[in-house]
Amino acid sequence: MILITGHVILTPEHRERMIALGAEHSARSRGEAGCLGHNCHIDVEQPDRLVFVEEWADMAAVRAHFAVPASGAFVVEMRALSPQPPVMRIFSGEDVTARVVG
Repeated sequence: MILITGHVILTPEHRERMIALGAEHSARSRGEAGCLGHNCHIDVEQPDRLVFVEEWADMAAVRAHFAVPASGAFVVEMRALSPQPPVMRIFSGEDVTARVVG
């Protein structure tokens, strides 16, 4: 499984547009092959930070997601609206929940 986390800083003048973009991007991404989960959240400790949490079946699915034109357009628009570049980290791992909690 591939886990992607990221965030973007919201600005007062673009806040609603950026939140709408994040929600649209997450909803669209959940329909892609190999997407196990894709959500955006407002950080309760830093309310001007929009956080993304994504789960993908494998790197092939992530590469396909990055190749979708709408994904690229999303990043370009978010970069233009935010005072700081978006942050993204990609992790490879396995779900060990059953081994930890029984």
